[in-house]
Amino acid sequence: MTELLTAAQMRAVEQAAIASGEVTGLELMERAGRGIAEAIFAEWPELAKAPHRAVVLCGPGNNGGDGFVVARLLAGWGWKVEVFLFGDPEKLPPDARTNHDRWREMGEVRPLSALGNELGRSDLALDAFFGTGLARGLPRELDELVAHYDCRRRVAVDGPSGLCLDSGRELSPAFPADLTVTFHSRKIGHALGDGPRLCGKVVLADIGISRWSGTPAAGEPASPRVRLTMVSGSSLSKNIAGHKYGHGHALILSGGPGKGGAARLAARGALRIGAGLVTVGCPPAALQENAAQLNAVMLKPLKDANALDDALRDSRLNALCLGPGMGMGQREAALVSAALGAGRPTVLDADALSLLAGDENLFRALHPACVLTPHSGEFARLFPDIAERLAVPAKTGPALSKVDATREAAKRGGCTVLFKGPDTVIADPSGAASINSAHYDRSAPWLATAGSGDVLAGFIAGLLARGFPPMRAAETAAWLHVECALSFGPGLIAEDIPEELPKVFRALGL
Repeated sequence: MTELLTAAQMRAVEQAAIASGEVTGLELMERAGRGIAEAIFAEWPELAKAPHRAVVLCGPGNNGGDGFVVARLLAGWGWKVEVFLFGDPEKLPPDARTNHDRWREMGEVRPLSALGNELGRSDLALDAFFGTGLARGLPRELDELVAHYDCRRRVAVDGPSGLCLDSGRELSPAFPADLTVTFHSRKIGHALGDGPRLCGKVVLADIGISRWSGTPAAGEPASPRVRLTMVSGSSLSKNIAGHKYGHGHALILSGGPGKGGAARLAARGALRIGAGLVTVGCPPAALQENAAQLNAVMLKPLKDANALDDALRDSRLNALCLGPGMGMGQREAALVSAALGAGRPTVLDADALSLLAGDENLFRALHPACVLTPHSGEFARLFPDIAERLAVPAKTGPALSKVDATREAAKRGGCTVLFKGPDTVIADPSGAASINSAHYDRSAPWLATAGSGDVLAGFIAGLLARGFPPMRAAETAAWLHVECALSFGPGLIAEDIPEELPKVFRALGL
């Protein structure tokens, strides 16, 4: 999996590289500028064929220094480049000041107040105002420019100015980009919240500091760094000498007559993802309906919690899924209590989450083998104080992020939490956290369809049955969920998702 860094973590890596004596800050700035120029020409090859016009907007820090390097490189390519500085050149950091002076040997640096309609006449605008260094909303002097930031091609250095790269939240209206070039590692804010909308396409430029990747930032907590989920075929392979019980038996609890569709979707997902056996447990009155629609998935009548207790005497039932279409009455609350009391790997989704939110005793019964799968509304019911803080508009950075919220929820629940969305965040009580991003080249908006979440719950239950630890099961299921949608394409409905898994598995080399 790929690490996503905070601004402080990135500064620590850069500072460690410079402190080693093997590279200077000035050299890193030059490498960054070259990486930006190369990314521009790779994204728009037509720009390399003839000189064009560019406006470079430099800020008062080292991000602005990167901008001066790009201006010099583009001018050397024959471009007409106009450079504007927001700030006092006398107060620039030393490396940025050096590159300011180098540019001054080639062209003029004008104050931002002199910017007229140059953006409209240019082929490219470079936002080198603030990048990762922004800790508060943009100065008011930039408000008018943000509102009219219009150019054919807009490039951001590290991230759009106005965006908190620790959280993906706008600290004030931000400069949108068509292309964002960042260095060494992507930042958390590129994958969360407003980040994907504002960044356009994100390109990673190597500036030669990977040796210092593990350098901790000052005061960095001991919890693992945030990762971007990624799955390999080898992690999903099965033991060729195994039998069906060796791959686990998942029990999916269903609602009553007319309410079993969600559980059947979850069951199909659990079976397709590789559980050896899957059983739908339903009220006796719903047996006939489910039997008419299930073949490979087995059925078991479960009248009440006592019946569930009896069923769980079979230790081969090693993973449970409760919630999809289950209902929220006293019977269902008792079923959740019985399931949690068994201590087995358990996915809690939909109605089960609402029952947890309304019953402190049920919530306290959560254990480390549980996986909660809330969407934003369910998260707010389960963790209202955390959700309230997350909803407060961000004004300073680093702002509270969805990662922070999910980590806190996982610690409070004592179990793995998968907080759904296009930027799904998964965290466990240890502080381990990952982001399953359905943005950029993995954008899959057609996953927003009825029943999609039920299939995801089933995917997790199936992987738990196979013996995957809760965090890994949630990460793998979320990644495969998106891959199925990408493989199928537009027109996807929930029933299609499990049926696309074989194609996805073959693409992974299974």
